[in-house]
Amino acid sequence: MGNMIAIIGVSGVGKTTLLHALNAQSQFAVGIESHNERPFQTLFKRDQRYALANQLDYLLYRAEQEKSLRTDLRPSLTDGGLDLDFHGFTRLFHAHGWLSDSEFDLCRRVYELTRDLLPPPDLIIHLMASAETVRERLASRNRINIASEKDAELLNSFIVEWLSNVPSEQKIELDVSSEKMDYTQSLKTIHARLQDLEWKLF
Repeated sequence: MGNMIAIIGVSGVGKTTLLHALNAQSQFAVGIESHNERPFQTLFKRDQRYALANQLDYLLYRAEQEKSLRTDLRPSLTDGGLDLDFHGFTRLFHAHGWLSDSEFDLCRRVYELTRDLLPPPDLIIHLMASAETVRERLASRNRINIASEKDAELLNSFIVEWLSNVPSEQKIELDVSSEKMDYTQSLKTIHARLQDLEWKLF
């Protein structure tokens, strides 16, 4: 079973870009969000009544993705992932009132059972950036965005709360506000940690 890295952060911070930059240097198994392929994402963008269907679909999709990635001998990378979808986005949508208390509890039960059946990521990379950077990157994206730049502060507070319970040796926190999108400095930091962990890269 290969090790797994989850790249997390608010919408627009550059998770997928970093994933591709890392994968270009080493051969990872990769799992991406695939927003445009999710059956309820567009419906949810138009109608908040689809919030529950959308979140359950994402939780199950990410769990299925993790199960598949763990069968690969290579280390794997995900942009976001099961934990971010629950601790970040499900909580955000509940805070907005798009998920009722009962619907949120249903998502929680699905997440907790799934996480009990699947090992958590071996390393979490938390990307952070200034509000201006997030705003610029969101504006340049050609994809469906449910969470907006206005959600970044609240979403990040949920992420920080979750990560406070993750041991420091299992996470890397990177401020990428001033970094170019080739992630030169971040890649050095990440590879140094992987060497310390003695991960076998292909």
